[in-house]
Amino acid sequence: MKMKEDRTSLVREGEGARPLLPSTPGEVTNTLIHYYRGELGRMTSWRDRIDRTSNWAITVVAALLSVSLSTPTSHHGVLLFGMMLVTLLLMIEARRYRFFDIYRARIRQIERCYFAEILAPEAGAGGEWAMVVARSLRKPRFLLSYQEAMHRRLKRNYGWMYFILLLAWCLKISTPKLQTEGMPALQAQSWAYVIDNAVLGPVPGLAVIAIVVAFYLGMLAFALRPDRDEGEFGHGEAHV
Repeated sequence: MKMKEDRTSLVREGEGARPLLPSTPGEVTNTLIHYYRGELGRMTSWRDRIDRTSNWAITVVAALLSVSLSTPTSHHGVLLFGMMLVTLLLMIEARRYRFFDIYRARIRQIERCYFAEILAPEAGAGGEWAMVVARSLRKPRFLLSYQEAMHRRLKRNYGWMYFILLLAWCLKISTPKLQTEGMPALQAQSWAYVIDNAVLGPVPGLAVIAIVVAFYLGMLAFALRPDRDEGEFGHGEAHV
């Protein structure tokens, strides 16, 4: 009989059990500090992944520029291949940036609406930041679309890499000294010479030039479109 009562009491305790939550302001503050450290660690980890992808892209550009411009025997297709690799790395970095943006937004909510209020309180500052963070923890979702993430990384980092590759490619197909060993001329004498040098396998030179121009015009239009000034990007100027 006693064993049955003990079992019943254990079942009731199990049904009514709840996670042990902080009950005093000191415990809440301590929990928030540890949570802030955890989120900061995750944000730093994803930021390191973003920087690593950018470093790969810079290394690829530097290596292919060295290979293409160091000897006349190298083909201009090496630089076109570099443009493809940089595009692939841009797509990978955009995916990583979307994850980074989630943790960065949570961190900025705590810094701007909690720690900043402790240091210098402002009138009218509400406590909705806690609801925003809690909602993000319960149902994590991306704050940026894939296109917006690509736009930010292209505008801030990858645009310069594409520009350098384009200059090197134009120099490669228009400079006889970089096309034929022992050629004394430094500049192309006609457009026909440039078009002939732009040939890529069975693809005519004019078609290759048209594809490259269309690609760069599309990238330029994509990079110059206006930013969506929302969320934490509406506060301050220092952003990744």
